Amino acid sequence: MLRSDPKGRVSKHMAKGSETLYRRAALAFVLAFPLAVAAVAPAPAQRGLQSFEKSPLGIRTADASHRFTVEVAGTARQYAQGLMYRRRLAADAGILFVYSRPQLVVMWMKNTVIPLDMLFIAADGRITRIVERTVPFSLENISSGGPVLAVLEINGGTASRLKIRTGDRVLHAAFATGGSGAR
Repeated sequence: MLRSDPKGRVSKHMAKGSETLYRRAALAFVLAFPLAVAAVAPAPAQRGLQSFEKSPLGIRTADASHRFTVEVAGTARQYAQGLMYRRRLAADAGILFVYSRPQLVVMWMKNTVIPLDMLFIAADGRITRIVERTVPFSLENISSGGPVLAVLEINGGTASRLKIRTGDRVLHAAFATGGSGAR
């Protein structure tokens, strides 16, 4: 707040202080504006995003069966993209990464905005490992811990909310228990 002397005059020192304040505010705006534009504009990496086929998937737990509609990743470009850049994921949605054979899989959260639960799945559809509430944008390696045929990513907290545990079964055409065997 500026103060004036009894005659209503603002001192030169105080006027200079407010001028500095205005310059700092203007500089902050100039520096922040490109960041705000970048948050709205699509990043160069987002151009040419992969599209995915969708299919039904079920998870059978000790207490219930849960249905999801998942996108299926089966190519190198789809594996690399996954759920990157997504700001939302429906409660009953996810992405299923299906590999040609069981193998050790390492995932990460680079450019992934939303926290996820990762379910690592054996060739028979059995969940072998669950990593809950992964950290958005993290470059930390998240390992399957052993050979798996697939990884299911769903909204963070879903596994806990639905009481999904290791040993539960995933029902999908990619697994022997899903009907048509492994892809």
